[in-house]
Amino acid sequence: MSSGASEADAHADVASGLAVPLPVVHKPKVSFCQACGNPTKEVVPDGEEKVRAVCTVCGSIHYENPKMVVGCLVEHNEKILLCKRKIEPSYGLWTLPAGYLEIGESAAEGAVRETLEEACAEVEIVSPFAQLDIPLIGQSYIIFQARLKTPHFSPGPESLECALFALDDIPFDSLAFSSVIVALKMYIEDKNDGNLKFHYCTINKRR
Repeated sequence: MSSGASEADAHADVASGLAVPLPVVHKPKVSFCQACGNPTKEVVPDGEEKVRAVCTVCGSIHYENPKMVVGCLVEHNEKILLCKRKIEPSYGLWTLPAGYLEIGESAAEGAVRETLEEACAEVEIVSPFAQLDIPLIGQSYIIFQARLKTPHFSPGPESLECALFALDDIPFDSLAFSSVIVALKMYIEDKNDGNLKFHYCTINKRR
């Protein structure tokens, strides 16, 4: 998963349910117009309430939208498949196989592709497991419960190694992202209760 460093670095407060995120004043990051290449300025366009990046020449308004991250929580023989990251951010830490959704694919297709790319594992989606919103960094995660089609996996180009962990052996002190920690803790709680269900929560990060 090549998500931004801000998730790895920031402290997370997790609130289950429809939590209200802390107020965030977003500053546009688009410095040059994607239509004509001229500089932009930060203004509130007529009829809007938020600051946008607006081209100083052609007047194009550039909207910035959250990114969708998709991945799989793969269970095999009561163990969970994790990948050790070979790239920054969080090099050398463990994560679920996940990454940015591509244009032209569904969330489930993207999660299967990311699992194949990062763990060389062919998986079958069982069901959606969790949606985790992180407003501060503009990311929304959809994690699917999945199973291996065959018991074969190996590190992909972005992974140092891949391994199956029993639930009691998951290395929580060495996990890469708050989203992974939250998803795995919810999964373990469901397994202990004997009832896997779909979860939604907002992860509120402090700057």
